[in-house]
Amino acid sequence: MDNALTEMNRPMAGLFLSGVGAGLNLSFGALFMGLVLTLSGGFQSDLVQQTALAGASSIAFLFVVVGQTELFTAHSTMGILPVLDGRSSTRDLARLWAITYSSNLVGCVVFSILLAGVVASRDVLAASAFGSLAGALVPLPWWSILLSGVLAGWLMGMVTWLSAASRDTIGRAAFVVLGTGAIGFAPFHHSILGATEVLTALLLGQGVSAAGFVHFLAWTTLGNVIGGTVFVGLLNYGHVALVGRDVELEPEDGG
Repeated sequence: MDNALTEMNRPMAGLFLSGVGAGLNLSFGALFMGLVLTLSGGFQSDLVQQTALAGASSIAFLFVVVGQTELFTAHSTMGILPVLDGRSSTRDLARLWAITYSSNLVGCVVFSILLAGVVASRDVLAASAFGSLAGALVPLPWWSILLSGVLAGWLMGMVTWLSAASRDTIGRAAFVVLGTGAIGFAPFHHSILGATEVLTALLLGQGVSAAGFVHFLAWTTLGNVIGGTVFVGLLNYGHVALVGRDVELEPEDGG
């Protein structure tokens, strides 16, 4: 909670730059997954393919979490805690979300342009790889994207919560790999990583339209916020608050 409060009071420029860094770092997940699909020559098993993609994407989440840059889907969980505790306002929370979300997307846009350039100039990455990644995320009804986004936000919220509670880097890394690996394995809809995947496919002409990108981003973002805020932030805070209240109400010995 103290870390979230610190970020709320952080100067806008520093928070924005850290958010851009998070968007750039997490976008390496799209690069790694594109490399896996390109260099594998095709998987004969969906299980093997999704396991490889999960491992590739979780590396990028490690860059962000261990590197302590500001990721929107992390703050959708932790940012609400100072508000619930009365130490910050909803206006402060809205500012935090707006800056981290917009800066993360700036990082995604920059990285997507770089990826499109790499695909055009080298054979190491195939444009069709990003068409395949986007194809698992975009052509779905809104409710399916929303529910998938809720699960991704829930998992990301648990990763953030458990990482904050971990006292060593190895334990934090294990939580990140397991939790975010599940996001990549499904794959569930993550607004920031998915933005790079889908936008790169759009830039490469891989069957994604601008309307499809907006459709994906809007419902995924809403789902991530619901999953991280409601299913992790509110429930975990409520649990901790009730435990504290029970301790306060417990009578002293001999009372």
